[in-house]
Amino acid sequence: MVMKHVLLAKFKEEVTAEKVEELIRGYANLVSLVPSMKAFHWGKDVSIENLHQGFTHVFESTFDTTEGIAEYISHPAHVEFANIFLPALDKVLVVDFQPTSGTGN
Repeated sequence: MVMKHVLLAKFKEEVTAEKVEELIRGYANLVSLVPSMKAFHWGKDVSIENLHQGFTHVFESTFDTTEGIAEYISHPAHVEFANIFLPALDKVLVVDFQPTSGTGN
């Protein structure tokens, strides 16, 4: 089983580009600190439709199980990082899901 943890973010206007880069490096570093976190990807919104609702960044983490996500959320390294990361955000949305393949039939 594979589980995805997706965080959509809009950084506060006063957060500098350099600070955003620093925060993203910190987020990516969690892969080496939290055993249940298997992979991390991120990107900036590039949609041509104006449906992003102000979210500018997408962060995707991969886990083997929902228990792995729970371990990540309570892991001291994640808690410490979240206490720095979340105050820099104006908006945040988190979704956990199990990806499917094919057409869904």
